[in-house]
Amino acid sequence: MHALRTPDERFADLVDYPFEPNYVEISDRDDEEPGGVLRVHYLDEGPADGPVVLCMHGEPSWSYLYRKMIPVLVDAGLRVVAPDLVGFGKSDKPTRKSDYTYARHVAWMQEVIVDHLDLRDATFFGQDWGGLVGLRLVAEHPDRFARVVIGNTGLPNGQGTPSDAFLAWQKFSQESPVFPIGQILQGATNTVLSDAEVSAYDAPFPDETYKEGARIFPSLVPTSADDPAVPANLAAWEVFAAWDKPFITCFSDGDPVTAGGDAPFRKVVPGAARSPHVTVAGAHHFFQEDAAPQLSQIIIDAVRAD
Repeated sequence: MHALRTPDERFADLVDYPFEPNYVEISDRDDEEPGGVLRVHYLDEGPADGPVVLCMHGEPSWSYLYRKMIPVLVDAGLRVVAPDLVGFGKSDKPTRKSDYTYARHVAWMQEVIVDHLDLRDATFFGQDWGGLVGLRLVAEHPDRFARVVIGNTGLPNGQGTPSDAFLAWQKFSQESPVFPIGQILQGATNTVLSDAEVSAYDAPFPDETYKEGARIFPSLVPTSADDPAVPANLAAWEVFAAWDKPFITCFSDGDPVTAGGDAPFRKVVPGAARSPHVTVAGAHHFFQEDAAPQLSQIIIDAVRAD
């Protein structure tokens, strides 16, 4: 597996992103080349002994998406860990679409979150693909997580019909000659991003060769029963069908892709029946941009409730 590494100068002086980088080298256990490693970046902010919040981003963003939430959470005494998925942010970027699979993303993040950081008693917060990957981690290591908060995400099992909005996004990701990351983020928020913020979302991707992971993600969503990720996702649903710890949904009211995605969790997860649920008003898909104070407070309240 060949991977690109975004030059550090691309991340110099990003607006509102003063956080110290942390890196871990992980092995790609499925790689045909023995000894292959990938460098993964993560943020680790707040008191080392504070309650842990694991914040996972989705497609095609990176940990920059959490820049507005991290200070609020840290001020509340929480420790925030926010990794960059492989192919995104400051993490290494394999150069072939075929290098990326749903299972690999879960395995890569397991090496970071479980094997390296050894997080325990954590609160999980995930949006978009951060939920698809992170919920699998929670289901495979339930004893490490005290509660779950999700929004604008899901855990697809190949049933049902994808929305027109999702199919259009999937088609664009595969067929568009250019894939303008910053503009994509702007198009899925209700907040007007500054030129500097758009540039920050573009920073990890100097050119199109760095974007294979970003482009392939929409095609990795399980949309049919024979998708290779379906058995593992069904197994995760079995875990959540017995999950009696807090499980909070906070979906936005303006996301055409994930609208209604909270319903399956609220129906199936026992812990969801005893948890508060919020519709985040005036927010689009990347609601970390539109509603950072509200989302942060939902997490803070969930931690303090125990």
